[in-house]
Amino acid sequence: MEAKNILFVYNPRAGKAKIRSKLCDIIDIFAKAGCEVTVYPTQQEGDAARAVMNKKKRYDLLVCSGGDGTLDETVNGMIKCSKRIPIGYIPAGSTNDFAMSLGLPKDMCRAAEVVVSGEDYPCDIGAFNENCFVYIAAFGLFTDVSYETSQAIKNVLGHMAYLLEGMKRISSIKSYKLKVCYRSSEQEADGGAEKTIEDEFIYGMVTNSLSVGGFKRITGKYVELDDGEFEVTLIKKPSNPLEINMIIAALLNRNINTDYMYCFKTREITFEAEGEIPWTTDGEFGGNHKSVHIENMKQAVKIRVPVV
Repeated sequence: MEAKNILFVYNPRAGKAKIRSKLCDIIDIFAKAGCEVTVYPTQQEGDAARAVMNKKKRYDLLVCSGGDGTLDETVNGMIKCSKRIPIGYIPAGSTNDFAMSLGLPKDMCRAAEVVVSGEDYPCDIGAFNENCFVYIAAFGLFTDVSYETSQAIKNVLGHMAYLLEGMKRISSIKSYKLKVCYRSSEQEADGGAEKTIEDEFIYGMVTNSLSVGGFKRITGKYVELDDGEFEVTLIKKPSNPLEINMIIAALLNRNINTDYMYCFKTREITFEAEGEIPWTTDGEFGGNHKSVHIENMKQAVKIRVPVV
């Protein structure tokens, strides 16, 4: 790796704050590769995005460390910059779904080695109304649990684990009547035709990831992170506990049952609700929205990954 100037943004509280014992080793890896490093520990929500947007033009590489939320902030900041530079990612959260999809090592020092020796991968990013997301935008089915749960609990419980557990309490499940308009995949027979669905849903997710909540294959088969398309899963309102069990089994085994859900690929999708509903983006609160427009920004950012 050529000598580069690195802006290193990290969340000292992500996961079990394990970066604190690895920080010197990570910086040492960068220094041995001939890099000059500026370190920026985040203190509160939004710090990562602000650090990226305020970065000086002299940086050649941006490195972030934390959970999916830290990566989300970093990418949002980069998308809003006039000059986009490659992003290195050292996962340090409790789940790290997107890091898994990218094939990044779980060990933080090995991930730092990828930053200095890997290659840049042009990755799709999702535009979500005025903001963006890295790998998932979701509504319904206790999505508020994710951003209302303390970091300490997230360190113990996996995200999808308590979502699926919550499904078992049918009386607690809230449903939403939605009009969903999307363009079908160009790979399908109708070649990108506009389609409309009107139904009542308890959960929906628009993803660009091989896993969600640590569960692999739950987003679909043949997922590519740079193909300009999302994988969409919409779960219909169940009428009894038996249907809930069938939905859980279908999701975990990815044996899609069209009686209970819609699953498709798309590059653009719009959700219209009767009232505002809460959304999450990359596991963080994405706001309450009556209307949501999501579009795939194909290969919008470059992320450093292992050389294959």
